[in-house]
Amino acid sequence: MKVDIIRLPETDSTNDYAIRLLSQNRPGEGCVIITDHQTKGKGLDANTWESEKGMNLTFSLILYPEFSASQQFLLNKGISLGIYDFLTAELPESEISIKWPNDIYCGDKKICGILIQNSLIADRFDYVVVGIGLNVNQTQFRSKAPNPVSMKILSGIDFNLQEMLEKLLHTILDRYSQVRFKPEKIEKDFQKVLYRMLEWHEYEVKGTVVRARITGTNTYGQLTLETETNPIVICDLKEVKFML
Repeated sequence: MKVDIIRLPETDSTNDYAIRLLSQNRPGEGCVIITDHQTKGKGLDANTWESEKGMNLTFSLILYPEFSASQQFLLNKGISLGIYDFLTAELPESEISIKWPNDIYCGDKKICGILIQNSLIADRFDYVVVGIGLNVNQTQFRSKAPNPVSMKILSGIDFNLQEMLEKLLHTILDRYSQVRFKPEKIEKDFQKVLYRMLEWHEYEVKGTVVRARITGTNTYGQLTLETETNPIVICDLKEVKFML
């Protein structure tokens, strides 16, 4: 896949820029919008994404998946695994995992966030915009986020952002191909690297704090847990809170 890159010194949000671009024309699949600075970087729901200017990778990737929209969460898994693959290669000594539904963790600290926005026509994708914020060289975080970390904090290395972008896009697009042609591999690999998989911890589940362990995810993207009193508890995003 040919990757075209649009570089912006500054923008409100690369996802917003990509969606505006899609309303005007159809850039090729694999088009990347990347910026040194987002003035309104987005996280999940109403959350914002802190990123020091010129220190991290903040970009959006435009895709046109040729499979059913029912596989939305499978696509999320593939993107997450692409980032996981990249980080395990660059930070071999770090404990990398995927925290449901869309964060990448090193130990108990967050290094990367993903925001996927899409447009559907009937049961098919019109387009997908994958927003990624990866902490690379930033070492001080001023927001109220409880647990940020970066590649530099973990390794002591100053990374070349262009080189990191090229490597990261390669691993993401490789996993994107697997979503279409090897979905069973995506499912299997995702379960292996899920944060806190089969570990007992405290969670707030549907308003009550309980001791539970994650047993996986289902095809709808819901988290499945086992509590001390119930072997199967299925949770949507706002029904479970991780107690850190």
